Amino acid sequence: MPDQDSGHEAGDELVTAPMKPRGGDSDDGAGATWLARLRRSFREPRLNRGQILAAVLCGLLAFAAVVQIRARDAGSQLAGARESDLVVILDGVTEQAQRLEDEQRDLQSAKERLEFGADREQAALEQATQRATTLGILAGTLAAKGPGVRLTIQDPARKVDADTLLNALQELRDAGAEAIQLNAVRLVASTDLLDVVSGGVLVDGTRIQPPYTFLVIGDPDTIATALDIPGGVLDVLAERDATGEVSKGPDVRVDAVRAPDPMPHSRASRAERGQ
Repeated sequence: MPDQDSGHEAGDELVTAPMKPRGGDSDDGAGATWLARLRRSFREPRLNRGQILAAVLCGLLAFAAVVQIRARDAGSQLAGARESDLVVILDGVTEQAQRLEDEQRDLQSAKERLEFGADREQAALEQATQRATTLGILAGTLAAKGPGVRLTIQDPARKVDADTLLNALQELRDAGAEAIQLNAVRLVASTDLLDVVSGGVLVDGTRIQPPYTFLVIGDPDTIATALDIPGGVLDVLAERDATGEVSKGPDVRVDAVRAPDPMPHSRASRAERGQ
């Protein structure tokens, strides 16, 4: 009998139908594709506008939170202050505002003398001399004297570190200190304080040891009150088993001076009138 496949011609090719992948193979392929996309997203991160906007909003929110916390901390210190302390602080702020107004009037008067006065050269010389003296005191290149306070810190437990002294320095500046000396070192805007492993504090490269003595020129009542408010410098010292003694005086002398800080890249610039 003829074979059942005898109906096919010898030249015909056999066509094999493609086999459908099993369900497991399809899942493996999808998983591999997903992993490949995940790896590619990590290698080539792409930020869209929504992500950038979200990052900016998060940064602004964090900044606002920090500002609010600091303001709340400052307010909590004043909230715990005694009524008499608040009165003295308010009087100090009022006096400082009055001094600023007086200074503004003096500057306006000096300006008028320079512009319209007959003795322009003498007025310009006096103004330049006064300004040079003020800048010299602020920069620490000139000695100074005047009313102020002496803050003596005894540290028998050696727990007063650079941060504690820096906090005291900042409180003195906030209370209106005009010139400050710590032990034998003049403190200025660029002063840095570092802890020394073997003990003491490094102030602008000079090592000092307790007792620490701040000589401060400024309004004595305002500065003394600012140091003694609840949560202030004296309370922080007590938490570190240290003591702070404040004495006010009419003639505090800040004799320590320092060489001017080098400024190799800065030069004075004189703007022409009308520009």
